[in-house]
Amino acid sequence: MHIAEGYLPPVQAAAWFAVSAPFVVHGSRALVQQVRRDPETKLLLGAAGAFTFVLSALKIPSVTGSCSHPTGTGLGAVLFRPPVMSVLGGIVLLFQAVLLAHGGLSTLGANIFSMAIVGPWVAYAVYALIRRAGGGLDVAVFAAAALGDLATYCVTSVQLALAFPDPATGFLGALMKFGGIFALTQIPLAISEGLLSVLVVRLLTRVSGDDLRRLGVLRTPAVQA
Repeated sequence: MHIAEGYLPPVQAAAWFAVSAPFVVHGSRALVQQVRRDPETKLLLGAAGAFTFVLSALKIPSVTGSCSHPTGTGLGAVLFRPPVMSVLGGIVLLFQAVLLAHGGLSTLGANIFSMAIVGPWVAYAVYALIRRAGGGLDVAVFAAAALGDLATYCVTSVQLALAFPDPATGFLGALMKFGGIFALTQIPLAISEGLLSVLVVRLLTRVSGDDLRRLGVLRTPAVQA
């Protein structure tokens, strides 16, 4: 998912910065409001950011010759909503680019769009749909984390296909090629991320149940008359 430094044409790299910027600005406001509204969730915010940093810093070799990793943004999207994750994910990607040479500064806008914007929005949409349909928390969290992960790599495949269309089959041919490179590795990783996110939410339910209720993740039992 981390597109390397200098890998995208300058015009496209700039365009992804322009597309991502409004989401990050809105997310910054949402983050400030969250901290002011509920200062006690600062520790949970830090934990969500750390979870994303650790999972997305993993480099797992792919059988197709590339490398892949979980994203960790689905959990934060469930806890704090997608706008906040656009900021936390952006910070994570910036630190990884500067400190780990994982991704690049010129491609930061593209990486933010795929991992910190699209991934969290897909994750939260899936989570909200399942919960509104009466689905359990575990199922909703698993599906959110797994599909948010896969959505990130689908967007990355689109970004790379736009930058490097196939000489014979154009954009669609390149999209199939890049999608195939990631798919074999990413599907089991997405499933693993979903399972891990469920375990983390179960742990948080035991140790930070009040925080999860204030965030709306846990539903407050109805008072019996």
